[in-house]
Amino acid sequence: MARICRQVIRPLTAVMVVAASCVAGPVAMAQDLPINAFYGYFQGSGIAESSDSLYFGITVRDLDVKIGAEGTGFYVKWTSVIRGGDDLNNPKIRRHTQRRSFAPSSAASVFDGVDRQDPRDNGLAWAYVRDQTLSVNVIQITAAGGYVIQTYNRTLEGTGMHLRFINIANGERQRGVDARLVKVGN
Repeated sequence: MARICRQVIRPLTAVMVVAASCVAGPVAMAQDLPINAFYGYFQGSGIAESSDSLYFGITVRDLDVKIGAEGTGFYVKWTSVIRGGDDLNNPKIRRHTQRRSFAPSSAASVFDGVDRQDPRDNGLAWAYVRDQTLSVNVIQITAAGGYVIQTYNRTLEGTGMHLRFINIANGERQRGVDARLVKVGN
């Protein structure tokens, strides 16, 4: 009797799974967020590691990010505060701020940098949105003829943003930052 029940239940289960998937319809494809979903002022901190982290440790960075409307596009302004040095009671503090402006391109969810677009000077920049992530890329050519690629992936999550930064020089990863930021204003 148990064997007969298994022979009936297994095919019946398969039919029910197929029927349920037909009723539920196709799975919805994720939509790219509109750029204004990223507008706001975010603050947080993260951990930076580099190829030397094994020997010199990791560093903590405080981060501010502002994203807002500008012309037909948007701007991103970010500041990193880096504390370092040998004396923990009197750290060396470096502040680095960048600002980039972007305008819509002919491709959906892709934006061209509008600042000086010179890979030997200020770098060549572009941005794009995929799902819940705004990615900003900057390529620079070094004085020695090499290159540096910086990628900032800013993913909206809950009440804030997850930042993943990667710096690659001549094909080798130099530094990465993993940070969490909270939206503190518009």
